[in-house]
Amino acid sequence: MITKIVKVDSSRKDATVTFLGDSLSVISEFPSNVKRNLGHAIRCVQAGVDPPDSKPMPTVGPGVYELRDADKSGWYRVIYLKRIDDVVYILHCFVKKSRKTPRKDLKTAQARLKALRKELAEERTK
Repeated sequence: MITKIVKVDSSRKDATVTFLGDSLSVISEFPSNVKRNLGHAIRCVQAGVDPPDSKPMPTVGPGVYELRDADKSGWYRVIYLKRIDDVVYILHCFVKKSRKTPRKDLKTAQARLKALRKELAEERTK
């Protein structure tokens, strides 16, 4: 796999990263090289830079993207919601073994996005 080098502007204020559900514990179990690559990609998102291997996930919701990495064990995915009020929300992390994203993983990300949007809407009305 060829790694694209992305420079991050250190003068810009970085967004905070918030992991929803079990996302942090799942990503911490990924192999170290995958964690390093996905960590760099998350760092790019924090800085407002397009990460090297990301694609939109309109099936989950607007503003939702997927970070991708792979090794011989499988394909590693991080589904996130782009910056909202200087926060990047990691909705779901998982490993997939086939080309198609499992329906249960899409449903998990959709449910977390729905709960997050509801919580953010309630905070704004307070």
